[in-house]
Amino acid sequence: MPKVGMEPVRRKALVDAAMRVIGDHGSLTVTMSEIAKQAGVSPALAHHYFGSKEQLLIETVRVHLQRLRDSVVTALRTAKTPREKLSAIIRVCFQADQFAPETIAAWLAFYAEAQRSEETRRFLVIYARRLHSNLVANLKALCPAGDAGRIAEGAAAMIDGLYIRQGLGSAPISTEASIALTEDYLTIHLNSLKG
Repeated sequence: MPKVGMEPVRRKALVDAAMRVIGDHGSLTVTMSEIAKQAGVSPALAHHYFGSKEQLLIETVRVHLQRLRDSVVTALRTAKTPREKLSAIIRVCFQADQFAPETIAAWLAFYAEAQRSEETRRFLVIYARRLHSNLVANLKALCPAGDAGRIAEGAAAMIDGLYIRQGLGSAPISTEASIALTEDYLTIHLNSLKG
């Protein structure tokens, strides 16, 4: 019988373990037993809290996207100007916990799963829309709305592309270099509108 009050702690441990195990494997072909072992609980307890591996995976996506959202909100609070806010968003996208190899491997596995799972796809679409919306909201203060949308699409594509390159290991790039490339993209496009 699960201990009273332990459910939130164990659910968090299972979600974090799922991300690590998926990242280590580079795919979703992990078992509930592997995840439970990483979390230090029994497979029966993992099933008790989530019902199935699929439900645990969906919760893992949801929790990690919520953490990313919370990090963006916190970063935006400290930024004063629209340009500083754009930089804050970029920094959060490439911060250490988001750009770690196992995290990237897990996200690539979730993107592959989104081709089969409508619920996973829905969460990833929410992420993409949120990123676009945050970028556009701040770009509109710096350039015309039509240009803001176009530049936001390019910046989001650059962020996602850098994740894919990092995940493939074909052309590893540091956090600092990823931030610099994305910042350069924004600066070049914003400067071109001034001329």
